[in-house]
Amino acid sequence: MEINKSVNQKILAFGEALSRDDSRGVNGPLFVGVDLGTAYIVTAVVDVAGIPVAGVLTRSRSSVRDGLVLDYMGALSILKAQVQKLRERGLTIDKAAAAYPPGTMGRNAKVFGNVLQSAGLEVAMLTDEPTAASKVLQLQNGAVVDIGGGTTGISVLCDGQVVYTADEPTGGTHIDLVLAGHFKIADHEAEKIKRDPTRQGEIFPLIRPVFQKMATIVARHLKDHPVKTIYLVGGTSGFPGTEDVMADEIGLPVIKPEAPLLVTPLGIALSCREILCPEPQSSDEAVKIAI
Repeated sequence: MEINKSVNQKILAFGEALSRDDSRGVNGPLFVGVDLGTAYIVTAVVDVAGIPVAGVLTRSRSSVRDGLVLDYMGALSILKAQVQKLRERGLTIDKAAAAYPPGTMGRNAKVFGNVLQSAGLEVAMLTDEPTAASKVLQLQNGAVVDIGGGTTGISVLCDGQVVYTADEPTGGTHIDLVLAGHFKIADHEAEKIKRDPTRQGEIFPLIRPVFQKMATIVARHLKDHPVKTIYLVGGTSGFPGTEDVMADEIGLPVIKPEAPLLVTPLGIALSCREILCPEPQSSDEAVKIAI
């Protein structure tokens, strides 16, 4: 199965926006989404029409782990640099949304907003990652499986609402550990091998059991929450063949969009737009509402 063409086009448009270095052609209010991940911190910016216009992606080793912000100052330093970079391009970046992993609650969820505030951003809202991803995927029913650096998150949506969530500690870092043990190298060297397209076919048999374990986790959580389709997002799901392992092990259609790493941050920005500019009747009215 394939995802809607317009969905992939929007994700790829955000990918292109990451390489822009100025604000030419960007008009009206802007809406910002911040994804504080284990392996990457990504800031996405969309305009009043929900079109991606800018963004910044930065490697982040373990600022966030297992749904918790472990290195607060590290995450803050990266986000401050991203905000400064966007503002230096002439973009007005004031209000933003953030997302927390499924199952994160209370103070642990609020910390994600605290990072934004400390970086000089007004927190427009906090949302959960699967709900944000569903904004991009145009998903009403199904399961969103977010395979990140540290965890595999499972969220079931029914009629556009999240009805079940879970998050378990198996992700990209566990693949690194397997490779590090096999090649007898450091974790960061193993990660380089994992991300090298020329070696991914070679190492796939070694790490396939990790993806099978992820699939087992997903199947267990979906046992009492049956769905017809699974949608993969998150950076680790971008590894070639992930969707095939999931489909084989679980026995359900598995859909993976283009650049799955970018889905959640883009969805957070779209969520920010939705809360600040709800159901505008026209672009002119949307500007008035946002202001």
